[in-house]
Amino acid sequence: MACDASTLVMRHAPDGRVLDVGRKTRTISPAIRRALTARDHHCQFSGCAARHYDAHHVRHWADGGTTRLDNLVLLCRHHHRAVHEKGFTLQVDTNGEARFFRPDGRLLPAVPPQPQWHGERLDEDWAISVLWEPRTQEQQPPNTSAETSRVH
Repeated sequence: MACDASTLVMRHAPDGRVLDVGRKTRTISPAIRRALTARDHHCQFSGCAARHYDAHHVRHWADGGTTRLDNLVLLCRHHHRAVHEKGFTLQVDTNGEARFFRPDGRLLPAVPPQPQWHGERLDEDWAISVLWEPRTQEQQPPNTSAETSRVH
């Protein structure tokens, strides 16, 4: 039996959280999927909060990427296709945060996920206070002053 057996290592954090469950195949086990969902909660693409997602290998399986928690991120179908077919790339930094890059190699800025809307009325005062930012003198269009371009 020992000749045909194999081992599967499961690593835990000091507080008992599962950090990694080793795999021999690219198929994501239920245990890894649960740990990945608990870690990521939603699509990790900048600004996306989709809760229907795929598990994506950061380093592709065909290139030697392992099916381990530190090599996986959650991506919705749209952003999963963007990575595989549209030239977007991603890296996971030392803190485990995914950073995405445009097809031309420029870093895609981090954007917080959009809040979920449940049909309630828009608080216009709050929206304007968050979105409106007065222009500085340097941001004024040419040949205008701050006083003449201000809406009263």
